[in-house]
Amino acid sequence: MYTTIRRWGLALLGVATGWLATLALVMVLSDAAPGAIAVLPRGDFVSRLPEDAAVVGGGPAWVAVRADIEGLGELVKRRVYEHSGVLLEWEIQRVGRP
Repeated sequence: MYTTIRRWGLALLGVATGWLATLALVMVLSDAAPGAIAVLPRGDFVSRLPEDAAVVGGGPAWVAVRADIEGLGELVKRRVYEHSGVLLEWEIQRVGRP
C-alpha cells in the first residue's frame, strides 16, 4: 500500500515538474505565453515592472504579470546598453503572427 502511494506521489511530482518546465520553455522560446509568474518576488517587484507590464493575478507568495513581449525585449536591450554599453541582438526569429 505504501509503495503505491509513494509511486503516485512521485508520478504527480513528475507531471507537475514537466508541466512547469513546458510552460517555462514556451515562455522563453515563443510568444505564445507572453507572461510569467514570479514566485516569492521581492517587495519592490511590482514597482520595478516596465510601464507596459500588467499584474494579472497574485497571492501571498506569487505575482502573475504579462506584457507585450517585443516591447519588453526592447526595454531590456535598451537598459543593458545604457548600463553596460553592450548592444544585445535578437537571436530568435518570429514565424507566423506579425
